[in-house]
Amino acid sequence: MQETTTREKILKRVRNALISKRENPFSDVSLKSSVYFDFEEEPVVQFALKLNEAGGTFVYCENEKAVIENLQLLAKQQDWDRLFVLDGWLKSLLENSTLTLSSSKEDFNGLKAGITRCEYLIARFGSVMVSSALDSGRRLFVYPEHHVVVARASQVVGDLKDALNGIKKKYPDNFPSQITIITGPSRTADIEKTLVMGAHGPKALYVLLIDDM
Repeated sequence: MQETTTREKILKRVRNALISKRENPFSDVSLKSSVYFDFEEEPVVQFALKLNEAGGTFVYCENEKAVIENLQLLAKQQDWDRLFVLDGWLKSLLENSTLTLSSSKEDFNGLKAGITRCEYLIARFGSVMVSSALDSGRRLFVYPEHHVVVARASQVVGDLKDALNGIKKKYPDNFPSQITIITGPSRTADIEKTLVMGAHGPKALYVLLIDDM
């Protein structure tokens, strides 16, 4: 009986609050101004800093040759026996490297590292925007233990709204059915507040950025 009485009291207070009109105590707040601070660094530098803060790894590449060299070094350091790739441009880029590449369905379940491109890099949060419209599809962004992203400096945008506007312009007649924002490696602390990496996706994220500015 006490619970019902308490519930009725709470609902009555909610109803009274909704009915009564009060003046806005924050009348001097501008709803049009940005809620974010201006960048302290150039967008590319800002992205690199935020990516590292989120637990990702940023690798600067002067050109496409440097991408190959850095990937070969990463593969050796991380003991990748092969690199799973579906993207046509990446296949062409890496075909003359020493890397063992695979795009076979039979190898997918056992893959350790996958490489993709992306739509945009968001400087504000150090995030990577990917979509189902890319050659890599949907699974390669979330399945492998190590996710490698190859992007260009011209793909770096300031904020999420800039990336979304870019997607709308890029796909005016065939908007992707899935858009995903990746901020660092997958992690969770749901169980006993113990941080676990790779719980729902890759436990390591690498972004290799080609300087094309």
